[in-house]
Amino acid sequence: MSTPVHDDPLSKERSHLAASRSALRAMREDVESLDITDVTANWVNAAVLEAQIEQRIKALADLSETPLFFGRLDYLHAPGAERAEGGEGESFYVGRRHVHDADGDPMVIDWRAPVSQPFYRASKKDPQDVSLRRRFGYTGGDLTAYEDEHLLDPAEAATTSRLLQEEIERPRVGPMRDIVATIQPEQDEIVRAGLAGSVCVQGGPGTGKTAVGLHRVAYLLYAHRERLARTGTLVIGPNRSFLHYIEQVLPALGELTVRQATVGDLVAHVEVRGTDEAATAVIKGDARMAEVLRRALYSHVVPPTEGVVVVRGSRRWRVPVYELEEIVRELLARDIRYGAAREALPQRIAHAVLVQMERAGEAPDDRVQNAVARNAAVKALVKSVWPQVDPAKLVLRLLADADFLAEHAEGILTEEEQKAVLWVKPARSVKSARWSPADAVLIDEATDLIERTHSLGHVVLDEAQDLSPMQYRAVGRRCTTGSATVLGDLAQGTTPWATRSWAEALGHLGKAEAVVEELTAGFRVPTDVIAYASRLLPHIAPGLTPVASIRENPGFFDIRTAPDGTADVVAACRELLEREGSVGLIAADARVPELAAALAAAGIGHVGPGEETTHATRLTLVPASLAKGLEYDYVVLDEPRAVVDGEPDERTGLRRLYVALTRAVSGLIVTHGTGLPPQLA
Repeated sequence: MSTPVHDDPLSKERSHLAASRSALRAMREDVESLDITDVTANWVNAAVLEAQIEQRIKALADLSETPLFFGRLDYLHAPGAERAEGGEGESFYVGRRHVHDADGDPMVIDWRAPVSQPFYRASKKDPQDVSLRRRFGYTGGDLTAYEDEHLLDPAEAATTSRLLQEEIERPRVGPMRDIVATIQPEQDEIVRAGLAGSVCVQGGPGTGKTAVGLHRVAYLLYAHRERLARTGTLVIGPNRSFLHYIEQVLPALGELTVRQATVGDLVAHVEVRGTDEAATAVIKGDARMAEVLRRALYSHVVPPTEGVVVVRGSRRWRVPVYELEEIVRELLARDIRYGAAREALPQRIAHAVLVQMERAGEAPDDRVQNAVARNAAVKALVKSVWPQVDPAKLVLRLLADADFLAEHAEGILTEEEQKAVLWVKPARSVKSARWSPADAVLIDEATDLIERTHSLGHVVLDEAQDLSPMQYRAVGRRCTTGSATVLGDLAQGTTPWATRSWAEALGHLGKAEAVVEELTAGFRVPTDVIAYASRLLPHIAPGLTPVASIRENPGFFDIRTAPDGTADVVAACRELLEREGSVGLIAADARVPELAAALAAAGIGHVGPGEETTHATRLTLVPASLAKGLEYDYVVLDEPRAVVDGEPDERTGLRRLYVALTRAVSGLIVTHGTGLPPQLA
């Protein structure tokens, strides 16, 4: 696989690209031609194998608009004995997936392989035995340029890669794309962190934290595929629009099995039809509610008042009340799930009966113990001492019965807090209740107290700063035996219960030992834009390090008064649509209908967040409440003061404004008919 000196390097690289595409096509055809008729024992095995083959075929798809490889490494020596594919003086093409020829020799190396790591981390100071790093430029899927770094040449000065900058700044239309060609050293360290440990990434706008989290999933699936295939992986986002925006990143990297969900999806035990006042939602989301629920649940356990008599044939076996009390006390002391303890109770009683049988000279076995556990008298005792509890009914009673809540919230919630969470009009049943999102999380907590929640191998939690303590607990339950990647920005917390520190959040998540990493280099937001938005930081997140843009292009930035109101906003949108790339019009939620009507009257087509843009319709009208996590090449931000005023308090409003200001990748126009918030002065 060595690359000899050639008079026309670009032509040589294009030939290798064509050969690699042919090899990938052959790999896919080999899988498509597999005949499983004689290798499956039954229809179940056949269905499973067919699904695996179909998934493999999809993973080997050659995406015409996506470069098959984006870089090349020329090693001075063999990369290492542990790298079986390495050889003296060999070159390695780095791409999104592994491609080999008919003889099994690699033509493209997966970006996640150890031999590819120096593509992201090698430097003049630490060349990692790489003599040359070559980056490729593409138009669509066609190779158009290359750029070399001779890492061992002291005469060649270290410079910023032009192709790297072009790739970072390349206009986009449609969903988020992968960043495998532009991962930076500090990002790569997080991406390749081990599966055993949890990582929390604090990253300001444009630092690539979401992309880092998604690529970390892809890396972990590569490095620990068998284990994660058994335990599962999950990406949690703030809303459906966000998940739709990121949903193509992992498939583009060949990973098709990762589930994506919102916190609401995870706790969907009941239909959510209601909302809470902010103050009420804050209390319901407080971690203290977990103890209130635990008390309320275990209040159903009552000490036995009399012994139990088990009749078998002509014999009667009696377990006295004091022995039953001891069994119940032991189960409570073990602190196991309510449901597990309830299932164990009849077996414990049956065991006490078997001890008596053995003392009487009998030799009972497990079948006898199970029969005793199912005895009507034992079942009746269990029902009275340790009754079944429905989690939704438990929460319903807490929120509807003032006396029941007061009994179990004593010393935990104040009287004012108890009044705040009580329903004004108590619901009669679980189905008729107008459950709020916070109520659903409480039900999830109660469900876990009764029966343990299934744990996954790895969970990625994005926009984590907006979660309540109880929501953190809900997510943490999904990775108690696995690890987590937590992504967020404290400055972008826009909920009344937004977390104040990552240490506090990680404690609620059950991952207090997680390493906190901070990304401060901005790749996506232009210098002038991020500098303007950072004026808000002292007011919304004092002490947080401002993002420093590394973009060579300062971007397009303009602040305009809008004396003609929506007409000036429409004019700004029309102006930006003349440029290449996507355009977002972000406005306070209350102003969206008026702006939508103005765009329609002007004949400018647009879509909403989560809807697919096209080359014909490149404008997205975005309510400020849904802007978080989204990116557009150009943004028109309408009436910053209205964005601030649309929130229940000024700090939350300023954080919402900070989010809206930092959605632009190439340019931003701020329009205002009223004055700007003083914090931007």
